[in-house]
Amino acid sequence: MSVSRKALCLLYALIALLALVGCWANNIQYLGLGVVGTNVAFVRDTLVNPASRSVTADLLFLLLAVVIWMVLEARRLGMRHVWLYVLFGAAVAISVTVPIFLINRERALGASESREVAGTLSKGDTLGLVLVAAVAIAYTAFALLNGTR
Repeated sequence: MSVSRKALCLLYALIALLALVGCWANNIQYLGLGVVGTNVAFVRDTLVNPASRSVTADLLFLLLAVVIWMVLEARRLGMRHVWLYVLFGAAVAISVTVPIFLINRERALGASESREVAGTLSKGDTLGLVLVAAVAIAYTAFALLNGTR
């Protein structure tokens, strides 16, 4: 792998680390509520005011665009287990797992600089992308309908 790719991987690793600290310094406050209680309280808190609803809807649609790109790019480069980045992103923080995906993408690009791989989506990929879209749309609709309280 080239020096520039290695430097980019180090930058992505730093971003992932900072995102982990930044997110979990806040998320840890919810953990005493149990798995279900934590998630209910977290989502409820995203609905507190127009700014929180706007930022959450914005991030969900950014997430959708990024996940579409990640799946297509993973298929193009022959990267396996792309959906683990999305699942761990939901559990930990997507701002942590996207940079980790980018590190592995750089590694795949470095390994495949002399070959081009065409990627195709599986039925599971399509279903996963539809589910991410459904979450973004459902949250936005719910926030819009309940935002005038």
